[in-house]
Amino acid sequence: MPSSERYAIYFAPAEDTELWRFGTRWLGRDPIGGGALPQPSVPGITAEALAAATESPRNYGFHATLKPPFHLADGTDADSLRQAARAFAARRRPFQAPPVSLQRIGRFQAFALTAQSAAMDALAADCVRALDAFRAPPTEGELAKRRKRGLSERQEAYLRQWGYPYVMAEFRFHMTMLGSTRDAAVHQAVAAYLEPLAAPFAAQPLPVDAICLYRQATRTAPFLLVERFAFAAAASANRPIAKAGGRPI
Repeated sequence: MPSSERYAIYFAPAEDTELWRFGTRWLGRDPIGGGALPQPSVPGITAEALAAATESPRNYGFHATLKPPFHLADGTDADSLRQAARAFAARRRPFQAPPVSLQRIGRFQAFALTAQSAAMDALAADCVRALDAFRAPPTEGELAKRRKRGLSERQEAYLRQWGYPYVMAEFRFHMTMLGSTRDAAVHQAVAAYLEPLAAPFAAQPLPVDAICLYRQATRTAPFLLVERFAFAAAASANRPIAKAGGRPI
């Protein structure tokens, strides 16, 4: 059985940006320091209901998945993974992705791109491929969990090859703001509150100049940002990790 520790490669806005401050305060957790942040008061939904509706994305940390969470393969270690992620980032060039807007995705709400981005799709696919030697094969239990919702033939093929069904052609960039819920009142209250506040993010491109390594110590622990790896020419060195802060949303 693999260790309960997991790693993931995410996109996350730089910690000195408004988008980072907005997302982390909405979810109520700082993925850098790990501390709780006060969530806003949302008309039409209790604080308890908001905390419950954001529990899953809060646990994963504000991010967009590039390489989904994985256990380390036998013969690999965290230091080697960090070195490989750093080398991968050093070969990439920064780019501007389309703006993000708050969008309903099934039973979720998330910041998603307002237009397709070939550069973002390529970044995610390359992350999946380049770092796959570090991924332990999924257990039968993990495979069964993925299959419970039903998978297309392509998704099943991706699950077998890459350990996750929603990669490559199934990838969709998104930063989850509301976890899975069928409660229409919660969706309505969240959208009514967030959409006006999130409007400025839809008016400017999304800078993509780094990837982030996140770590989960156990399956019940939250993911924490381990290190941000800057792309070539994005910075002379990787950004130092600083405690997130900023104005409440």
